[in-house]
Parts: sequence; C-alpha cells; structure tokens
Amino acid sequence: RRKIKAGKMNQYTERFYRYWIKDGDLVGFEVSYKESDLFIRAERDLKKESLDALMEIRRKIEEYIKEDPLFLKTLKPHFPKPGAPRIVKEMAKMSRRVKVGPMASVAGAVAEWVAGKLSKWSSEIIVENGGDIYLVSKKDRLVKVFPGDSSLRDAVIIKVKPEQTPLGICTSSGKVGPSLSFGKTDAVVVLSSSVILADAAATSIGNRVRSERDIKKAIMWGSRIKGIRGILILIDGNMGAWGDIEFITG
Repeated sequence: RRKIKAGKMNQYTERFYRYWIKDGDLVGFEVSYKESDLFIRAERDLKKESLDALMEIRRKIEEYIKEDPLFLKTLKPHFPKPGAPRIVKEMAKMSRRVKVGPMASVAGAVAEWVAGKLSKWSSEIIVENGGDIYLVSKKDRLVKVFPGDSSLRDAVIIKVKPEQTPLGICTSSGKVGPSLSFGKTDAVVVLSSSVILADAAATSIGNRVRSERDIKKAIMWGSRIKGIRGILILIDGNMGAWGDIEFITG
C-alpha cells in the first residue's frame, strides 16, 4: 500500500492499528498533508481526489483560524464568527452539544469531508484519520478496537452492518495517541451517523472516566446526547457498552 504526501510532515509514526479493519475487497491507500495522515479504502485508487479534498478542508479550517485564533485553542464550546465556512460551523455545533472545544472534532471533520468528496467515485468508502473512521459499506465490516497495552488489546471487535452506514466510529484514549484527554481510559469508542459528533463525544466521554467506577456514569451521560448511537468504554481490563453497537469478544 503506497502513501502520497504533500507539504511538510511531522515525523511519521506507523499506525499499525489502521489495518485492523478487516476487508480484502477494497483498494487501500494512504494520503498525507501537513499533520493529516489518512488511510482510505475505496472501490478504486482515488489518491489524487483524496489529496485534493484533504487540502481543501485544511485550507478552509486554517484560513478561518487566522480570523478566529480562539477556535484553535479553546477547550470550551465556541461560537464561530458570522460567515464561517460550513465545516467550521458544524464542528462548533457538534462540539457544543458535548461541551468541548471545536478542535476536538477536527479529525472526524476531515474524515467526513474527504469521504463526502469521494462518494461520487466510490459507493463504498472507509476513511481513517488518527483512529477516527467514517464508513460507508455494502457488506458487514469488522473494526478491531485498539486500547494500547490493555489486557483487552486483542479482544474487542465491532461488527458494522451495511444498514448502519454511513457511520462514524471514533476513538479517544487517555493513554494512546497525541490527542488531549483528561481521562484515563484505554479507549472510548463512540458511534454516530455524524463522525464529527462521534469524534467530539468520544473526547468528552473519555474526559469523564478516570477509573472503572466512572464507566456507568459516563455511559449514562453519553447516552443522552442526541445523535449518539453506541458507546464502548475500556479501562484497566474493564468494559462497558451501550446502544446500537455489536461487538465480538475474543
């Protein structure tokens, strides 16, 4: 599988977890631009189209941030300036719903935007961006959860049926990856038809879990969020789940 790059990249770390979506019928390729590093599966090679879409959404967000630097920095709900791009408004809207800053949803926003642009060329698309996934499929797909060095590392696989898609599957962790989290979870996985909402909600729910005692309370809070379809929390070998989420344990 090849990777196409443009622009300046940070040091690349192999994201082996991105190969944990089980399929063999789609073409897989990587696309990178600045800090964004996507792994995409589609019915044919769409590297150029993917790169164009990635560059377009980054340009929209980056240009807006120049006018509104607080959008980038705040960890609290934010109202964008009048005339902000639609993607910026959607990020702000979904993050306000779960009481976090808008950039908590940026990985999901990028995945959803790129998938939307590619839909004219492929009826099945999987876009993964830093562990956040936007998936449209005609067949069952298995998504393996990556909880770092947890004892559940190889134990949990989510089954996604075609009728559930398009679906966002987003993960937040207090122990894995560069994203900011105030919690201690090995992984929080959130399912929603909006990957932007799923991304922001995974961060917000994860912030509320510092021990296994917090699982039930965090799930109860997350289950009341309009648009959330499923929640999975993993911490210290313990697991809690809610909603329209079918998983297979090893």
